[in-house]
Amino acid sequence: MTVYIVAQITISDRETYGKYEQGFMPVFNLFDGKMLSVDEAPHVLEGDWACTRTVLAEFPDRDMALAWYNCPEYQAILPHRLKGAKAHIAILNGFPAPAA
Repeated sequence: MTVYIVAQITISDRETYGKYEQGFMPVFNLFDGKMLSVDEAPHVLEGDWACTRTVLAEFPDRDMALAWYNCPEYQAILPHRLKGAKAHIAILNGFPAPAA
């Protein structure tokens, strides 16, 4: 089942976060991920949206999403994001494919 990763990120140090960004896509692309949105100015319909960047990504399944997050290549760049930003990140299940 398709899963989505949603990340609400508040960037505090653009230079350090930039080091994370430099390595992100090459690692992300190894795991059949699809970047659906990266937005720093979403149109908020309700409530507060205090983060400075929102990311929506798609993976074929939960195992692939977790394999990406836990792989050594991603873990090597992760400290740059942890140092340069705070984030709230979740995996969301997609809807099951309709029966044929």
